Amino acid sequence: MNIVSSEWFTLTPVGVLRAFGQPKVDVTAKALQQLLTGERTLDAAVWADKAGIDGAEIAGFETQGWIQRLQRPLQGPDAKLDDFLQHVIASLSSERRVVLASDGGFCLGRAGFEQDEADVLSAAAADFGEFAARQARRGWHGASSYIAFHADPEFLLPSYAFVPFWVDDAGYWLVMVGEPLLNSPALVELLWGIKEAGTRFVTSG
Repeated sequence: MNIVSSEWFTLTPVGVLRAFGQPKVDVTAKALQQLLTGERTLDAAVWADKAGIDGAEIAGFETQGWIQRLQRPLQGPDAKLDDFLQHVIASLSSERRVVLASDGGFCLGRAGFEQDEADVLSAAAADFGEFAARQARRGWHGASSYIAFHADPEFLLPSYAFVPFWVDDAGYWLVMVGEPLLNSPALVELLWGIKEAGTRFVTSG
């Protein structure tokens, strides 16, 4: 694959989970994360230079479904907007009920929840993170990905889903009620906004 400067790339939702889904960033994740490091999407040549990759590697990422080719650059989200978190995270749940929590158990954003309930879910997410870390130290990494709770014994759709991710060594959890709608551009926008802000979000509750 030739690198064409007039083409731009962004992450797909699957690519976001590959890039930010583990606390330890491998070479592939680091290269993918570079796509969300500016105020607008990078063109292919700039991305290749920043990430230290070539056309063959870009083609491989595209085959995996981790990146999407664009015909024009996209502007990144304005992370300074007061309603950014509530607007973006709500669309990640079929019931529009979502909490964004820090791995320390603090509620950073909420949609469809009262503050007290959001705080309880944020604390629960932190507990799950500690549990996963303990199991990983014991040699089992099966608890280190996603968590789902089901009220239906047939396990068709979760009542609550917990999804961890990490941005610049800071851990976060998404807690979603009902069907998680992670295959959405909103997930890319959320991670891009956090990455662009350069720090943990602080909301007024």
